[in-house]
Amino acid sequence: MLLAGDVGATKTVLGIFSAEAGPRAPLVEATFRSAHYPSLEALVREFLGQVTQTVNRASFGVAGPVVSGRAAITNLPWAIDEARLREALRLASVRVVNDLTAVARAVPLLDQADTCRLNAGEPAAGGAIAVIAPGTGLGEAFLTWEGGRVRAYPSEGGHADFAPTDARQLDLLRYLQQRFGHVSYERVCSGRGLPNLYAFLKDIGYAPEPGWLGEQLAGAEDPTPVIANAALTDPPCDLCVATLEMFVAILGAEAGNLALKVLATGGVYLGGGIPPRILPFLRGEAFMRAFRGKGRLGDLLGRVPVHVILTPRVGLFGAAAHGLDP
Repeated sequence: MLLAGDVGATKTVLGIFSAEAGPRAPLVEATFRSAHYPSLEALVREFLGQVTQTVNRASFGVAGPVVSGRAAITNLPWAIDEARLREALRLASVRVVNDLTAVARAVPLLDQADTCRLNAGEPAAGGAIAVIAPGTGLGEAFLTWEGGRVRAYPSEGGHADFAPTDARQLDLLRYLQQRFGHVSYERVCSGRGLPNLYAFLKDIGYAPEPGWLGEQLAGAEDPTPVIANAALTDPPCDLCVATLEMFVAILGAEAGNLALKVLATGGVYLGGGIPPRILPFLRGEAFMRAFRGKGRLGDLLGRVPVHVILTPRVGLFGAAAHGLDP
């Protein structure tokens, strides 16, 4: 029996899996508020105390870089260490991987109903596959095929320098450099980044902020869903529509960058919590125009399939697949 987990700063999803049932069929599953626990060990002990199955190994996808089996989760004071977890939980083996590595590993397991197609393209057999995931932060990963098996690789490309593609984005870069110094793609293309786009457009006077929206934002713990919802209502808020249009163009450009860097002829998948919420904007022309806007290699990217991952359990499935791999 395998214990698998999708470990994030906000929530942790745990499940128990068997090789017979496979990584898409947890025998039991539960979700926990991560901040309510002092450590991953404490959370896992509570979960295992609630189930009847006995596990002998574990695999966790965690929201942060993993180096030599150790990881620190962004925005959560947990230090995660494979050796310490193995000893504390008395397990034969523990694997810890980056959460986007887990998502990438799950891509071959996805059904048609788990995704929404943005570009049909012409997938190359055995071609690399890229994953880019705007959620709270911006995650990136990719996978390759080796001897008929898949191998997923992590990346921290979301922290690479933001590269503007038009005059307004150049102004955005200068605006954010004054606030932050270094401006990464995560600063402009994530749950943390979306409010930065909104503030920029508001401050340059693109459109007035409605009074009702200002009140909602002032009382919101997280302004991102407020902005997204206001762009999708009828009638929509012009300022919020412009914010999502800029967000989608930046996401398309960076998705294209990632596709070029790993030559993702097998496809690009958009993960994270934001893309399924803004599908009407992603289905418009702006995303694919920015994705293909790579000069002489635009035609190559036009042949790359692009999909949005709809299932929120993809990280758990990937962690389970990684743990069940021999």
